[in-house]
This record gives sequence, structure tokens and C-alpha cells, in this order.
Amino acid sequence: MRLETIETVEARRASAEVGVAEFAHAEWERARPVHLTRYWSGASAPPERRAEARIIWTDEALSVRFICRQSEPLVVNPEPQLERKTIGLWERDVCEIFIAPDASDPERYFEFEAAPTGEWLDLALRLTGDERHTDWDFRSGMSAAARIDPGSVAIAIRVPFSPLIPASSERAPRAGDIWRVNLYRCVGSGEARGYLAWQPTETPEPGFHAPHKFGLLRFGME
Repeated sequence: MRLETIETVEARRASAEVGVAEFAHAEWERARPVHLTRYWSGASAPPERRAEARIIWTDEALSVRFICRQSEPLVVNPEPQLERKTIGLWERDVCEIFIAPDASDPERYFEFEAAPTGEWLDLALRLTGDERHTDWDFRSGMSAAARIDPGSVAIAIRVPFSPLIPASSERAPRAGDIWRVNLYRCVGSGEARGYLAWQPTETPEPGFHAPHKFGLLRFGME
């Protein structure tokens, strides 16, 4: 697939660092939103489960903010722990961003998740044929924050660039660079559980590990 035919989300360059919990910072409003309106299969998700995401970046980090509609009971850990990553976080309500820094090699990518409780998860992955290799001990230095409001949930993730850049690269991203990315939301439980994707993966069963379906992330200007 040619890159020029793939849907794009723009990361707007922020003029100043934005704290991960600064949900109302003006820099977020300057970023162009993308909307999560479909399930992983491509089927339309009901409006009450949809979300928007905005991405900003600085010299140091990439940040994403999700604003999710929330009309059903939250599915969260009653005893959240924030000091370390939570393996299995994807089994509850969560927002996720998958990032492949080398657009020509999307099979090497990173997974970042955050829950309405502020719990988080970071993983480094490599697909080789039908095998998925996961570095469960990967440490990105990410930070996460969440805010629950009537009818909505806000979730933010901030990821430093340094752990994402391949050793062969000499620099962090610059305006105009292109990475690969996908954005997801998991909501609900049981048979009614929903798996939303900005770019539907169209896997036989609900699944997000389909880097060939990732969209483009373009680093923009202020």
C-alpha cells in the first residue's frame, strides 16, 4: 500500500510542554481531532461509545488526549495501582495508541495504554510472520492521567521520544516526518464489549495488532 493512499492524523507541534494532566490546555484545542467512530471490524459504533483524539508533540515527547463519551458503567480496577505497568489492562476500559516510528517497517511498533483510573501500560513489539514478540519489561518513561466527568472520560498519554527512536537514527522527529499509528478504545464488558479503532483492523476476531492497517502520523508545525 502506498503511503499517499493512507489516512493521516497530524500531530501539532506545541509551543510549550504540556503536562499530562492538563486536559484543558490551549495546545490541545489547536490540534486537529480525529474521531473513533467504528469498531475494529469497520462496523459503525453507536454515538454513545465514540471518542475523539488529538495529538501534540515537542522536542521531548509525543502526547495524545482522548475524550470519550461514557454512558455506561465503567469497567475498571476497583483497586488501581499506578506505580508500575498493569499487564492485562486491555481487559478493562482503556484507550490505546500504537506507534511505529519507521513508516517502512510498521511491524516494529510500540503499544501504550491508559485507563480511566490512570493505570497504564507500555510494550515494545515485533511481528515476524505469524509470530508476535513482546517485550514485557520495556520501559518508555511514559506518563498517563485520566479525568472522569458526567457523560465523558478524558485520558491522556505522554511518551518520551528517546526510547522510540531506533539506534540507527541520529535524531528525534522533525516537522514533516511521518510515522505509522493507530488509535483505539475498549469499552464495556461481556458480549457487549466494544473495540473501537480509528483505522479498523478487520481481523477475524477483535484485535488491534495489525500494523499493516495503521494510518499515518505526520509531525506538523505550530
